[in-house]
Amino acid sequence: MRYGLTVPFDGLPLPDQRDLVAALPDLGYTDVWSSETAGADAFTPLVLASQWAPSLRLGTAIVPVHTRGAALLAQSFATLAALAPGRVVAGIGASSEVIVRGWNGLPYEHPYGRVRDTLRFLRAAFAGGKVDAEYETFTVRGFRPALVPEPAPPVVLAALREGMLRLAGREADGAILNWLGADDVPQATAVLNDAAAGAPREVVARVFVAPVDDPALVRAAAKRLVAAYLTVPAYAAFHEWLGHGERLAATWRLWSDGDRTGAAEAVSDDLVDELVVHGPPAACREQVQRYVDAGVTTPVLALLPFGYDLAAAVQDLAPR
Repeated sequence: MRYGLTVPFDGLPLPDQRDLVAALPDLGYTDVWSSETAGADAFTPLVLASQWAPSLRLGTAIVPVHTRGAALLAQSFATLAALAPGRVVAGIGASSEVIVRGWNGLPYEHPYGRVRDTLRFLRAAFAGGKVDAEYETFTVRGFRPALVPEPAPPVVLAALREGMLRLAGREADGAILNWLGADDVPQATAVLNDAAAGAPREVVARVFVAPVDDPALVRAAAKRLVAAYLTVPAYAAFHEWLGHGERLAATWRLWSDGDRTGAAEAVSDDLVDELVVHGPPAACREQVQRYVDAGVTTPVLALLPFGYDLAAAVQDLAPR
């Protein structure tokens, strides 16, 4: 089984994370996966990890397809793959209108088509030949990569609903799931596996973890995160599809009305307990195993900064 962590770690300067990352393989971790929202970019922490812990697999979860040109995206993955041959997974996704349009001032158009076209372009670019193609959402003229990854990185897609899950099953090497409970996993993997028609597909899931034995503290802090994420249209639609619409209706209404505090307070304790793994480290490991039992092949722990010793948590949460 693969067992990953999200990097960089919150609350610790990036240069000071070297010892933590270097120790991961000996603790039993196999992967580190980055993200790209308002903190570090997706590639720099993985470049550092490639040197600090040369056996770890490095994945992006995810790089938005709208915020880089197609050729630049291929170049970035090829550069990372040159540092860690055979150990890179190219995770891409649509991201959100907030990040693409609001923060980067770029059009957020045709998210499904842009992910599909970027996947197809990356396959062609990783193969090393000249790419001269007119895709539905963008056109590439005369791009011939000077740095060709060998082997080509697998490509996995952030997939929250049926359309993207089916695309991941048909054309990609797997799917990345985010902000769902262990009991929700089978609904997503059923669609993915049906589209894959028996071909093996990786199922990566970011699992939010707080190894804190204080449910009240965790729930109070996590409710703000849940409200902030699950009111984003893509995540709201995802949880509607999962059947959680009634449970989140008050949160969505209050958020839309501008009542951020009320929206967070409306998130139920039981929903937090489903979406955030918390408790003593041994109990957290058991809860992560539930994701694996439900069909996740690569759990990626995302440690929430809720007031515990980070180094001790990384050690205590390591697979047994």
